[in-house]
Amino acid sequence: MAIVTPGVAPASALLATPPSPWLGEWCAFAARTRFSDLPAEVAQRTRLALLDCIGAIAAGAQEGEAHALAARMIWREGGGESPVIGYVGGARPGTAAFLNGTAGTMLELDEGNQYARGHPAIHVVPALLAAPRGDGAALLTALALGYEMGSRVGIASKLNVAMHPHGTWGTLGASVGVAKLHGATAGEFRSAINMAASLGLATSRNNMLEGGTVRNTYAGVSNMLGLTVWDLVRAGFAAERDGVATIFGQVSASDFQPEEMVKDLGTRWEVARNYFKRHAACRYTHGALDALAQILAKTGPLQPGQVQGIAVQTYVWAAQLDSPAAPNMLAAKFSIPFALATFIAHGAATVPAFRGPAREDPAIQALAARVTVDEEAAMTAQLPGLRPARVTLTLADGSAHVAEVTTNRGDTEDPFTEAEVRAKFQELTIPVYGRDRAAAIEEAVMGLGPHDEATALVDLLKP
Repeated sequence: MAIVTPGVAPASALLATPPSPWLGEWCAFAARTRFSDLPAEVAQRTRLALLDCIGAIAAGAQEGEAHALAARMIWREGGGESPVIGYVGGARPGTAAFLNGTAGTMLELDEGNQYARGHPAIHVVPALLAAPRGDGAALLTALALGYEMGSRVGIASKLNVAMHPHGTWGTLGASVGVAKLHGATAGEFRSAINMAASLGLATSRNNMLEGGTVRNTYAGVSNMLGLTVWDLVRAGFAAERDGVATIFGQVSASDFQPEEMVKDLGTRWEVARNYFKRHAACRYTHGALDALAQILAKTGPLQPGQVQGIAVQTYVWAAQLDSPAAPNMLAAKFSIPFALATFIAHGAATVPAFRGPAREDPAIQALAARVTVDEEAAMTAQLPGLRPARVTLTLADGSAHVAEVTTNRGDTEDPFTEAEVRAKFQELTIPVYGRDRAAAIEEAVMGLGPHDEATALVDLLKP
């Protein structure tokens, strides 16, 4: 009886297969890219992504679990010099990167990229702020490159349907960003990318659906590992020759398309195709929330008891969020029925609209139970460029109101203005830092460039 499974290629055959040429091209690109190579609009969009992440982290750090976790870890390790945003006390770099990455996803307000199907910036920013080097131009360049790497892996592969995208390709983004800050050579980028590919998490999509808040730590782990990967590279650790193709073509994902990794590389920047969020809920709820907002603009404010029912037709991923149950804040943010019900009760999908008092409100719970969500195949066919939804709201008197959107407000196709993104930052950070300090942080981020030391921004983030 054979003890080796038939069909397994011997190691010598595997080593004879050359790695895909995309990796060499990408590493050379990352090594030679300078701030001056970033188009002005890309540099400005990168500043806004950084600003948005800081705001999301500062606000998310005020949540009970995030605060308790920071207190436990800082007490255990004795603190450090890296800022834990929104918390009084610093930490060691790896811990700060983990805590800030975790806090940044607590409220579902961090930016994202619809083509990558995930949130690239929050997987990179905390790692860069934990151990800053050089000037503001270096920080922005590292963020743009880390964002690009993570996004392109997300675009080039199809994650297993059961996986949550956080903590997967984001680890590569963090590793590339940190490597760039340290002036990595093309060879060092190759080592970092191949090692980072094997360090992503085996995430469960069910956590987001069931309210498993461990999901909020996934981005934190990616940022912590981004720092660790650079230590591994400099210490001489090695990885397989084409880890990205293996992990994202066979293990965590399938159908890896290497040509997408280098298509329009250097001319199409993914950070310039990102989206920003104003609703404090999963992005899959946003189309329905935007359509509901259009209805309420015509009817005027409504009370939950005035609504007989709501029917939603949307694309497949959003249609999965059909449970009205909201046992905790995360589950509420991933429920279209609850999101619509609380929007009607509060007039907006704000952070308080998903907190305990809102989730325990009998009127909101009853309305959520009167919401139906169904997939419409024609809407699914419009992914990933558009995120359509149709909402039919029926009042107690039997009158019906219908609104339909083709994409979310804040997407590339219907973007928020810079002023709107900055207003969001102020709303999130003024309660944490005070008006003057928040304004100083905003000014420092939006003024980042050559000759502005990155440590000056980091110092502003400290308590």
